[in-house]
Amino acid sequence: MKGKFLFLPIAREGVRFILPLLLLTAVFYYRGWLIPAVIFLVLSIFVIAFFRDPERVCPKVEGGIVSPADGKVVGIEEVEDALYNGKAVRVSIFLNIFNVHVNRVPVAGQIVDIVYNKGKFLNAANDKASLDNEQNSLLIETSKGGRIVVRQIAGLIARRIVCWVKKGEFISRGERFGLIRFGSRTDIFLSLGTEISVKVGDKVKGGRDLIGVLK
Repeated sequence: MKGKFLFLPIAREGVRFILPLLLLTAVFYYRGWLIPAVIFLVLSIFVIAFFRDPERVCPKVEGGIVSPADGKVVGIEEVEDALYNGKAVRVSIFLNIFNVHVNRVPVAGQIVDIVYNKGKFLNAANDKASLDNEQNSLLIETSKGGRIVVRQIAGLIARRIVCWVKKGEFISRGERFGLIRFGSRTDIFLSLGTEISVKVGDKVKGGRDLIGVLK
């Protein structure tokens, strides 16, 4: 969930990592151990940056689908998905360690199912990651009866998927629903024929940039 740390917008999940690093930085500096102090200061800055959680304004487009994550579009293809219960267009977004890692809800609706699968930790940019890696999937049904699936996929470095929402909840477009710690991938599954407005190689911002429009 969103919080504040030293007046910075930081996901609360990050505070328990940031505080020990800053404490060790202060201890090393106080003892005059400058090299360890500098190392832990750099680590502190990196972790603060990783857990940053800036405000985002969703575009007011009827049926607009906002990106569920910051990152680079690494794949757009037609696939068969069990949770979606049929064929869908999968848009895959790879998050490197420098991206904002808070995930956003792409469309308003109700969470009708959440499925977690414990798995491996392959490089999230690898296509096999969508099948083999640890992942958490949300099935969302819109007010018009359409459905989409959003899937959080852990990566080579990531070791924890965090999901803040529950089955049965009604969620708003752009709302924060979770994060993946330290490098990951987010896939979104859309109905065939959905107007996709991004292409492979595009960089997107979660909760701000449109990736398509619902039919």
